[in-house]
Amino acid sequence: MKLLARLSPLALGLTTAVHAFSFDLDVLGRAPSYTDLVSFDNYSLSLLGQRLFLHSGEFHTYRLPVPDLWPDILQKVKAAGFNSLSIYTHMGSINPAPGVIDFDGYRALKPLYEAAKEAGIWLVMRPGPYINAEISAGGLAHWLTSEVAGTLRTNATDFHDSWVPYIQGFIDETAPYQITEGGPVIAVQIDNEYSQKLGAEFFQELIDYYHASDIVVPLTYNDPGQNKNFINGTGAVDLYGIDYYPQLFDCSNPYDWKPLRSNYLQYHLEANPSQPHYSPEFQGGAFDAWGPTAPGYDSCATLTGPDFMDVFYKHMWASNAKLMSYYMIYGGTSWGAMPFPGVYTSYDYGATISENRVLRNKYGELKRQGFFIRSSPDFYKTQWLGDTLNGLKVGAPEDTFVTHLLNPDTQAGFYILRHNDSASRDNVDVPITIQTSAGPIDTSIVLDGRQSKIILADYKFGASSSILYSTAQVYFAGVIDDRDVILLYGDEGQDVEFAIDLVGENNAEVPEGVSITEGNTTVVSVSTTTGLLTIHDSDAQLVLFADTETATGFFAPTIPDATADFGNFWSYGTNNTVLVGGGPYLVRTASIDGETLVLTGDLNTSTTATIIAPASVQAVKWNGVDLEVSASNVSSKGALQAALPFAGLSEQISLPTLGGWKYRDSLPEITTGYDDSAWTIANKTQTNIPQKPLYGDGRVLYGCDYGFCENIVLWRGHFNSTGEQKSVNLSINGGQAYAATVWLNDVFLNTSYGNSTNNRNPIEERDLVFNFPEGALVDGDNVITVVQDNMGLNETNGGNPNSSKGPRGIRGFQLDSGNFSDWKVQGKVGGYTDFPDKKRGVMNEGGLFGERAGWHLPGYDTSEWEERDLSQGLAEGKAGVGFFVTTFDLDIPEGVDAPISLTFEEELGAAYRVYLFVNGWMMGKRVANLGPQYKFPVHEGILDYHGTNTVAVALWAMEDEEVSPTLALTLDAVFEGGVGEITIDNPQWEATGREVE
Repeated sequence: MKLLARLSPLALGLTTAVHAFSFDLDVLGRAPSYTDLVSFDNYSLSLLGQRLFLHSGEFHTYRLPVPDLWPDILQKVKAAGFNSLSIYTHMGSINPAPGVIDFDGYRALKPLYEAAKEAGIWLVMRPGPYINAEISAGGLAHWLTSEVAGTLRTNATDFHDSWVPYIQGFIDETAPYQITEGGPVIAVQIDNEYSQKLGAEFFQELIDYYHASDIVVPLTYNDPGQNKNFINGTGAVDLYGIDYYPQLFDCSNPYDWKPLRSNYLQYHLEANPSQPHYSPEFQGGAFDAWGPTAPGYDSCATLTGPDFMDVFYKHMWASNAKLMSYYMIYGGTSWGAMPFPGVYTSYDYGATISENRVLRNKYGELKRQGFFIRSSPDFYKTQWLGDTLNGLKVGAPEDTFVTHLLNPDTQAGFYILRHNDSASRDNVDVPITIQTSAGPIDTSIVLDGRQSKIILADYKFGASSSILYSTAQVYFAGVIDDRDVILLYGDEGQDVEFAIDLVGENNAEVPEGVSITEGNTTVVSVSTTTGLLTIHDSDAQLVLFADTETATGFFAPTIPDATADFGNFWSYGTNNTVLVGGGPYLVRTASIDGETLVLTGDLNTSTTATIIAPASVQAVKWNGVDLEVSASNVSSKGALQAALPFAGLSEQISLPTLGGWKYRDSLPEITTGYDDSAWTIANKTQTNIPQKPLYGDGRVLYGCDYGFCENIVLWRGHFNSTGEQKSVNLSINGGQAYAATVWLNDVFLNTSYGNSTNNRNPIEERDLVFNFPEGALVDGDNVITVVQDNMGLNETNGGNPNSSKGPRGIRGFQLDSGNFSDWKVQGKVGGYTDFPDKKRGVMNEGGLFGERAGWHLPGYDTSEWEERDLSQGLAEGKAGVGFFVTTFDLDIPEGVDAPISLTFEEELGAAYRVYLFVNGWMMGKRVANLGPQYKFPVHEGILDYHGTNTVAVALWAMEDEEVSPTLALTLDAVFEGGVGEITIDNPQWEATGREVE
């Protein structure tokens, strides 16, 4: 159904429900050649003719390769009051080979679009083709790096031809799900973070291609700094945005803040004043680097924790930003060959939702901000009237920074306060004079260290209620059962006040600690304690107050309207909601069936919920179970208490010990007489990779040139012994933190290590001499075998679009006497053109013998293998590669979301690497001599929670020494229920019986 000019009555403001306001489409700016359903002016974005504060977070579906779990992330984002998500798609997985476009499984877009429609979440799609994202080659398909002769990310003809099928595939999948078709997609970003000086024509080609297609939503861009790229001229997009990462990416000192930049607004007004202030990526966490001093993602979560969010996010609000997306809101896992060389498997990012999908303490601050934005439509259109650095007269102390924003239509005012020194830990009482419709008001507010607060003036809420001013913060405002409802909050131990027009006969007594002074406008003063207080309870209004923690425990799930267009989207198809607080870990969805409120959600403790709902609601179901309910004294009508029992499931779940390991050597390539005749002959003398061989005989030994770009690649160089050879010189390039182990015949020579120590001293290539031990040479044919770990391809950097063309392989080779006759190369079975595992895709496997044979796949018969515990390591403490395989059963109770990880228990320092396969999926790379990662979360859908699972460990010992890895299943946390109608179709893939000669 096309909705090109069809607006629902709700969108046009023809209702008295909350958020009912309308705008004349003729006065709103439109993107040229696009639908009127998405428009913008210098204030904000508008959808369906109604203003929107785009409140978004970044989510990469390919980093959660279980489509049945995507609704979990969307529901958690929606439950925080957010209305949108930003989505990168991954060319490298979708377009693994020339002419191959695959939108199956985790590469699919339709399940995402359907889940977003169901959740009521708008989507800004970012297909690239280049996305950055700390992912190999910045998301470009690996085959481009060797097969495209022209410069990447330019208008080179062969690069243009390479991206067209991928972008057309994206268009075909996306066009039916645009807002004009009743779908959730409202914008598409052109490529990512680039300089107009380097590739304006490339951007224009993308724009022209979209304009000639069925995509009718605006095209956007995010600038990697204050560079004014693609605002005007060739390649200019419809809506410009800018990235901001104020704390950067070193989480080593998470309590030390870099200062706020003060020019966000100034830059916006200089760069694109006719457009709304848009940040497609504002820091929501940080990536972590390889190295023993890398702090890990808990430190990144601390660095960008609730206080950072409170100060830095609201500083963007004070800069009049009305489109904000936080990168990341859920990071996930860079499984298989996805990471670029600078990061390890986990892409947790210190995000609000952790890698194992557990909510961090950041979630509370996200909710507070999300529900304030959702509740405050007057905030979507504001003029910046000044700040204390620019002469704003508010009477505040010099060490306080205050910004005044005003809605020019409603005159609602918003004073955003913080310390001048954003990192200050001082607690101050801030006197302030604010402007209201009743004249200037002198008031005061307590500002803690590393905190930001908002003082309201002439704030409208619900259908017809208003607050003259408030030093209390707004958590929720809306209409429930034809009553205007507001929940205000303040920090425990701090006094707040607000002046409000109270309507109707009050059925509540004045709570202890509250004083009410009646007049033209009633002034309410609260000495904040703990708990929920009813200030006013009438047929027309319900005014509640709580301490910060109590307020944050409330959810306001949307009640969908099945009869409306966009019936799941807040304020576009429905304005119906309920309040549910008092202890649920998460409230996912809500609906009303007759007299029954139907809720789905998660618990982590038994609790009694407080529910504010229509008076007609007499019963409550939680995850399908009838709850015991009673009336609550919070309100004289529509207030219930419901007991939510928690089963204490951690006592019921028993995880097995990983044992019964079977072992087999996985490096037959170094044995006498190994036949490599089926391997690819590495005899190319030309390459499109800019970094040419350093020395040798002209042959190019780069894995990508032979179709072997991902994970481990093996090289075999043959030469005839003259009896004179004493060494070989090899220059090996594997990317930052790589390793490459070298043998002469079956004799271990040494390992070449790359390096990174928390992104310091990064080394991606070494030139070493490997000496031959006495007696290692044999008569006739000798073989140098190199097992090389490709750590991924570099992202575009330094203004060089071709830097993703990495020379992963052997850049130089030279015997000290004589020459090599043949070089052979082997990576994953089939390379990128004919790999057999279409479910997991091109990124999953590498070239180890066991991978080529399918030993890592469920169902492979290991009954004849040696029994050997993983902790014994390889036989005789020799360098080499071995496969360990075991199976285990899980019996997790139905309806339980139990985050499970595989955890290495020994300390860092041993010279080994592990490739961790779970039911065939390569879910982790453990680099034990570098670190820091030791825990690898694995989701239901990769794990079979109700059956048999296979774990395969490819153990690569890189020195002649004992290594003894110990691996255990660990349960990170247990939460009951919460999957609603999500069902897991376990994507296991049976062994193919691949055998390697």
